[in-house]
Amino acid sequence: MKTLRKLVAQRKGATAIEYGLIAALIAVAAIAAMQGLGGSLNNTFTTVSNEMKPS
Repeated sequence: MKTLRKLVAQRKGATAIEYGLIAALIAVAAIAAMQGLGGSLNNTFTTVSNEMKPS
């Protein structure tokens, strides 16, 4: 019976670690996507600003 309890406890710990790793991967992917979007927006606003400047 003790062996079965240890096995269940180990699975809970492993599951928590797996969820933590998944959350970390999602965060890294979100940061990378936002950086790419930020660069694109910066270029767009720079272009619009340059076009609106008086000659």
